[in-house]
Amino acid sequence: MFRRLFRKRGTGGEVDPEEIFLDSKNLPQFDTDQFEGQIEKPITPRTILLVGAICTLILCSFAYRAWALQITDGERYAKRSENNHLRHSTIFADRGNIYDRNEVALAWNEINPESTDHSLRKYISKPGFAHVLGYVRYPLKDSAGNYYQETLDPKDGVERLYNKLLSGKDGVKIVEINALGKKESEGVLDRPQSGKNLVLSIDADLQTEMHAAIKRMAAQAGFQGGAGGLIDLKTGEMLVLTSYPEYDPNIMTDASDSKTIQSYVKSTRNPFVDRFVDGVYTPGSTVKPFLAIGALQEKIIDANKKILSTGSISVPNPYDPTKKSVFVDWRPQGWVDMRKAIAVSSNVYFYEIGGGFEDQKGLGITRVEKYLRLFGFGEKLSSEFFAGKPGVIPNPAWKAENFKDGTWRLGDTYHTSIGQYGVQVTPIQLLIAVSTIANSGVVPVPVLLKGENEGKSFEKLPIDSDKYFTVVQEGMRMGVVEGTASVLNVPGLNMAGKTGTAELGADRKLVNSWVMGFFPYQKPRYAFVVLMERGSRDNKVGAVHAALDFFKTVYPNHTDMFTAEAPTE
Repeated sequence: MFRRLFRKRGTGGEVDPEEIFLDSKNLPQFDTDQFEGQIEKPITPRTILLVGAICTLILCSFAYRAWALQITDGERYAKRSENNHLRHSTIFADRGNIYDRNEVALAWNEINPESTDHSLRKYISKPGFAHVLGYVRYPLKDSAGNYYQETLDPKDGVERLYNKLLSGKDGVKIVEINALGKKESEGVLDRPQSGKNLVLSIDADLQTEMHAAIKRMAAQAGFQGGAGGLIDLKTGEMLVLTSYPEYDPNIMTDASDSKTIQSYVKSTRNPFVDRFVDGVYTPGSTVKPFLAIGALQEKIIDANKKILSTGSISVPNPYDPTKKSVFVDWRPQGWVDMRKAIAVSSNVYFYEIGGGFEDQKGLGITRVEKYLRLFGFGEKLSSEFFAGKPGVIPNPAWKAENFKDGTWRLGDTYHTSIGQYGVQVTPIQLLIAVSTIANSGVVPVPVLLKGENEGKSFEKLPIDSDKYFTVVQEGMRMGVVEGTASVLNVPGLNMAGKTGTAELGADRKLVNSWVMGFFPYQKPRYAFVVLMERGSRDNKVGAVHAALDFFKTVYPNHTDMFTAEAPTE
């Protein structure tokens, strides 16, 4: 056995069968697909030397680069690192567009060819929109081109009133700036969100034509300026709201035409004043219909009672009973009832129902003031855009405060009753007041956005009977058919109206000319006011002629507005 175990096996030696069986039972379970069970060859020295050389070369490269960064160029890169800095920069959001009620673009954005920072704001080139739209001022930069005011600054009009909606949300980017102030790189952190678009209630075609009519009348008759408005009685939406003269919002926004801007600033005609909302004016005879409502409500006169106007009334002078104070009508009117007095604008009639005369009782200044305030005069409108100025209604306290001789007299009540003396109103106040008459006491709330009043109801004045409003409506219709507003008695227009001429100054050489009204007469849907400011009293034309010019121009393309079947939307 020992010999067999230690015997050297030769090539031709015998193999014990047991060894064969034993080996077959103990074969390893190799995965030949993974090269298991194969004999490994040793790595040659040459291969090891090659790999080592490559690794040494790589390490030397890193070492050299590190030496260059830390030793050779270390100071230069350190200074660059110190001088470079990150800056948060605003990405200006595009402002929302503004459209008229028919989706005509009134304000929009254009690409700025000189800068990618913000878009350029542009406005409709047609005149008449400046005070409605307003304008914006661009963000301000220092001499290095860095913004120190990073917002658009809205000025006036819709741009200011609805700035939060229009402005959207600015984005933010990080900009790496080097020591020379040059941009090295940038990345966006927060993308901008564009502002919302607005659809106004304004009708661009009507607006343009109203402004043009007022401008023509000012040039023809020498008026200093004017204003006009048109409102939907049922929705309160302003279809027209314009003031003349005005500025160019494109010039004011661009701010590069300093010569023109200075001409605006120095102009005695005040182009920056929105006459329709912020201008205060003596209203003249346009207040008479509101006094008529007060007289009927207080039952101091029957609408059918006639008063004689021979051209004036006289009352004893409080300082000298032998003399009389004379208060004139603008012409003898004969016998007039309330409807006729409104139509022909009789001063004598309204002197008597305002202050009383002989056996005719008057409202007295306290109730005159009460009813003028009831219709909105002397008070700011609640709407921010239309708030304007409150105006003035004279009373004894007002006179005592403003005049050395502060005693209130009957003549002061007379003059207040025909819209003279110290009475001051704004055109928007007059528009809402005449709209209330057309609506039989329902007071519309004026708005500038289309659909803004949808679903809302309007308040009604505390007047006992709608018949009182009917009397005044009939008087204003008579004013167009045969009275002071007969210029508007044109086939198709189908309207009611009341004029007013307010004398200005001690010499009374200048006047404000007014007309107000509503249409269609049978079923009122729209009301309007036109003012021509500070013209010669010798003019034979005025606001009513500007209104006629406007209506005759727009009538062919808007005939549905003047019919009793006006749209109800």
